Amino acid sequence: MKFTFCHNNFNVTNLEKSLEFYNKALGLKETSRIESEDGSFIIVYLGDGVTTHNLELTWLRDWDREYNLGDNEFHLALRVDNFEEAHKLHKELECICFENEAMGIYFIADPDNYWIEILPPKNK
Repeated sequence: MKFTFCHNNFNVTNLEKSLEFYNKALGLKETSRIESEDGSFIIVYLGDGVTTHNLELTWLRDWDREYNLGDNEFHLALRVDNFEEAHKLHKELECICFENEAMGIYFIADPDNYWIEILPPKNK
């Protein structure tokens, strides 16, 4: 028996704002969408165009408060081929929420304050 990753889910309060953020900040594109017949939810899957792993964004019509993210200890991590250029973009977008220069990484926060770790290219 073998398990493989499919997707991670983030629930979002403003789907359009989140889609714009993930496209601008990380280049993620919509790969598919599910909309309930009664309009109570929309699920959008985002992909990087390279791997099969997706980020699932779920919007719930009747959700009326911010999501409780605990202490933001859980997060996604993405590796980028040009760390300096990515850092510059994220600084311009004002979404960097934590930097660890000693480890050579930083985190960005999406519109709902989910954290995404940005990793430099792997050393070969």
